[in-house]
Amino acid sequence: MVASQQAELTRELARQIGLMAEELRNANRIQLHRLFGEQLDRAIDDPSFADVLGVPGGVSLERRRQLAFANKQYALILLSYRIGGIDRGELLGHLKFLSKSSVFAEYWQLTSEGRSSLPKESLEARIGRAVNAVMEERLDDLDEWWVVGAPSEA
Repeated sequence: MVASQQAELTRELARQIGLMAEELRNANRIQLHRLFGEQLDRAIDDPSFADVLGVPGGVSLERRRQLAFANKQYALILLSYRIGGIDRGELLGHLKFLSKSSVFAEYWQLTSEGRSSLPKESLEARIGRAVNAVMEERLDDLDEWWVVGAPSEA
């Protein structure tokens, strides 16, 4: 076997190992997400666990459950993007759709402090900034819904 063939085989082997390592990381991310989801399910089912979610007092049990579900939905979209199940365009589409929910808007506002401590270049921080932009667009849309046609003459 010639040196160039050996070098090519070595590169291919390294590429394959890299792909397997990425698959293993994705499997671990999925398992971690599953565990996270199970914990949220417990909080949804048992109000005493819901206190751990940091939802401020005065929020009804039903609303706590809705907020926990919004958290799960956001985390699932984030995981789907992270493991390559959806691309950036699909990610933004899912987030735009999710932003239409008043429950998600409340969840997003309640969790803003936690996101502010994320490293600026982390994936979650970058996606958080994208959601912030989507949420601002949502507010602009809500502010302008009543403007229809030209103003009437007095």
